[in-house]
Amino acid sequence: MDIRKVKKLIELIEDSDINELEIKEAEGSIRISRGGGLVASPVSLTASSMKSASAAPKISHNEESAITTIEGHVVKSPMVGTFYGSSAPGERAFAQEGQHVNVGDVLCIIEAMKMMNQIEADKAGTIGAIIVKDGEPVEFDQPLISII
Repeated sequence: MDIRKVKKLIELIEDSDINELEIKEAEGSIRISRGGGLVASPVSLTASSMKSASAAPKISHNEESAITTIEGHVVKSPMVGTFYGSSAPGERAFAQEGQHVNVGDVLCIIEAMKMMNQIEADKAGTIGAIIVKDGEPVEFDQPLISII
């Protein structure tokens, strides 16, 4: 299950009178309880969800703390803003899953207060996963892209 979906579900629970919610999908299931916290079942990425199964980062859930971890180097957002994968709508993305990148290559843009900030790779490797979708708002220190 996509981490963005989990965050949205948590927000919905916080803003409502619902005490517990359980959702099952093909990728896994999640149960959110207002009194007991978040309990998630392990999620694994399949080859069909990734361009290359060997390049797929391993994502696991720690059921006690409900923290999702992504193996490999994770490039995080240095600011609050909006994530853009390309320089303009319809243009080729800066980074694609399975693509090799070098230190200094532009991975994405974060728009903050009408300023376009290029986010560069701080490690060479292969793009394992692009965690955020184009046009989505991002928070400070939110994982954006994994490099393996």
